Amino acid sequence: MLPIMVEQNPSKERLATLGVFDWPIWSCEVSDFTWSYDQREVCYLLEGRVVVTPGDGAPVELFAGDLVVFPAGMSCQWEVEKPVRKHYRLG
Repeated sequence: MLPIMVEQNPSKERLATLGVFDWPIWSCEVSDFTWSYDQREVCYLLEGRVVVTPGDGAPVELFAGDLVVFPAGMSCQWEVEKPVRKHYRLG
Protein backbone atom coordinates (compact mmCIF):
# COMPACT_ATOMS: atom_id res chain seq x y z
CA MET A 1 0.00 0.00 0.00
CA LEU A 2 1.26 3.48 -0.81
CA PRO A 3 1.90 5.74 2.19
CA ILE A 4 0.04 8.91 3.11
CA MET A 5 1.99 11.75 1.49
CA VAL A 6 2.20 15.07 3.38
CA GLU A 7 3.56 18.35 2.03
CA GLN A 8 3.80 20.92 4.82
CA ASN A 9 2.99 24.55 4.00
CA PRO A 10 3.03 24.38 0.19
CA SER A 11 3.44 27.71 -1.58
CA LYS A 12 0.43 29.77 -2.66
CA GLU A 13 1.62 29.25 -6.24
CA ARG A 14 1.52 25.45 -5.84
CA LEU A 15 -1.97 25.59 -4.31
CA ALA A 16 -3.17 27.87 -7.12
CA THR A 17 -1.69 25.56 -9.78
CA LEU A 18 -3.60 22.63 -8.25
CA GLY A 19 -6.79 24.71 -8.05
CA VAL A 20 -7.16 23.89 -4.35
CA PHE A 21 -9.37 26.86 -3.51
CA ASP A 22 -11.95 25.76 -6.11
CA TRP A 23 -12.33 22.31 -4.48
CA PRO A 24 -15.27 21.56 -2.15
CA ILE A 25 -14.85 21.95 1.60
CA TRP A 26 -15.43 19.20 4.17
CA SER A 27 -15.51 19.79 7.91
CA CYS A 28 -15.62 17.59 10.99
CA GLU A 29 -15.84 18.19 14.73
CA VAL A 30 -13.65 16.40 17.30
CA SER A 31 -14.33 12.68 16.80
CA ASP A 32 -12.87 9.22 16.06
CA PHE A 33 -13.95 7.12 13.09
CA THR A 34 -12.83 4.50 10.60
CA TRP A 35 -12.57 5.50 6.94
CA SER A 36 -11.75 3.72 3.66
CA TYR A 37 -10.64 5.46 0.48
CA ASP A 38 -12.24 3.94 -2.63
CA GLN A 39 -10.29 6.43 -4.71
CA ARG A 40 -7.29 8.70 -4.25
CA GLU A 41 -7.95 11.90 -2.30
CA VAL A 42 -5.88 15.07 -2.25
CA CYS A 43 -6.77 17.57 0.46
CA TYR A 44 -5.52 20.82 1.95
CA LEU A 45 -6.21 21.40 5.64
CA LEU A 46 -7.47 24.90 6.37
CA GLU A 47 -7.99 24.28 10.09
CA GLY A 48 -7.53 21.59 12.68
CA ARG A 49 -5.38 18.72 13.79
CA VAL A 50 -5.93 15.03 13.09
CA VAL A 51 -4.01 11.79 13.56
CA VAL A 52 -4.64 9.27 10.78
CA THR A 53 -3.51 5.69 11.38
CA PRO A 54 -3.50 3.42 8.31
CA GLY A 55 -4.51 -0.19 8.92
CA ASP A 56 -1.00 -1.30 7.92
CA GLY A 57 1.14 1.60 9.12
CA ALA A 58 2.21 4.16 11.67
CA PRO A 59 0.11 7.18 12.73
CA VAL A 60 0.46 10.36 10.66
CA GLU A 61 -0.21 13.75 12.25
CA LEU A 62 -1.87 16.35 10.03
CA PHE A 63 -2.17 20.06 10.75
CA ALA A 64 -3.64 23.19 9.17
CA GLY A 65 -1.45 24.09 6.18
CA ASP A 66 -0.74 20.48 5.14
CA LEU A 67 -1.38 19.25 1.60
CA VAL A 68 -2.13 15.53 1.91
CA VAL A 69 -2.57 12.62 -0.53
CA PHE A 70 -4.45 9.53 0.64
CA PRO A 71 -3.99 6.52 -1.68
CA ALA A 72 -6.92 4.59 -3.14
CA GLY A 73 -7.66 1.39 -1.25
CA MET A 74 -6.39 2.60 2.12
CA SER A 75 -8.40 1.95 5.30
CA CYS A 76 -7.54 4.00 8.36
CA GLN A 77 -8.62 5.37 11.72
CA TRP A 78 -9.18 9.14 12.01
CA GLU A 79 -8.73 10.84 15.38
CA VAL A 80 -9.84 14.45 14.96
CA GLU A 81 -8.23 16.30 17.88
CA LYS A 82 -9.15 19.84 16.76
CA PRO A 83 -12.09 20.54 14.40
CA VAL A 84 -11.05 20.12 10.77
CA ARG A 85 -11.92 22.11 7.65
CA LYS A 86 -10.30 21.01 4.42
CA HIS A 87 -10.52 21.46 0.67
CA TYR A 88 -10.55 18.07 -1.05
CA ARG A 89 -10.46 16.46 -4.50
CA LEU A 90 -11.23 12.82 -5.26
CA GLY A 91 -9.76 10.79 -8.09
